Amino acid sequence: MNVLHIAHREVKLGLRNPWAYSFMALFTLFSLSLLLINAQSFMQGYSSSTASMLSLILYLLPLMTLLLGSFSLTAEKEEGSWQLLSTYPLSTAAFLWGKYIGLTVVLLTIVTFGYGVSGIVGALAGSGLDVRTFGLFIAFSTGLIVLFLAIAIGIGTYARNRWQALTIGVAVWFFLVVGWPTLLIAVLGIVPYLYIKPALVTLTFLNPAELVRLFVVVKLGGGAVLGPEYYKWVGWMERPSGGWFFLAVCLSWIVLAVGFASLVWERGRSRG
Repeated sequence: MNVLHIAHREVKLGLRNPWAYSFMALFTLFSLSLLLINAQSFMQGYSSSTASMLSLILYLLPLMTLLLGSFSLTAEKEEGSWQLLSTYPLSTAAFLWGKYIGLTVVLLTIVTFGYGVSGIVGALAGSGLDVRTFGLFIAFSTGLIVLFLAIAIGIGTYARNRWQALTIGVAVWFFLVVGWPTLLIAVLGIVPYLYIKPALVTLTFLNPAELVRLFVVVKLGGGAVLGPEYYKWVGWMERPSGGWFFLAVCLSWIVLAVGFASLVWERGRSRG
């Protein structure tokens, strides 16, 4: 068995999972509600309506990704599927990367369906987003999925069962999404002035939600609302090379997170 076999198996399992269809229905309804928000204030680029839409996506998608991703791995432990798979000549890295790729396909299918429905309805109603803004929303959602799925792989590797995965997943989501602004202000408030900008850059790289949000806000033309602390961020993100640098950072995040999960899983496999 190799990575592609595991990925194919995960796609089949994911598309049979009732949770996946529940999230698909939820995200479709959610996408239609975003369409209504845009219809009330039909503006292109970055505006109060697009900011609200980004915030709503930021609350839903990471939580959905963390739960589906971590549950997929803990289910392998609880149901005994991993014990069977471990009898095959399958490396831990191949197993986890296969799970990651398969879950990415499942989650992107959910998001694509939701955006597809809202895009069709918006086109028929004449209140849809312009192509560039719509594409940036898809990029925003994709970035959240691939980065938070890497975290979910780590959670699923560490957690022993679904309840533990649920607890850790919600805690991580709350820390990185809901409580981040408050925590950021608290931390920067005790940092000497000369170190505020370096600390801000470091903390932003450590939070995938904030990293993706800043990139998309700048690309939407809302860099001015971020404040002077983000001046250099706006500068390099607006350059053509900024997109490639952002992709490099995202790939580094994914490789490091899944690689660390592989080490933890392999350690547990050796003990077992």
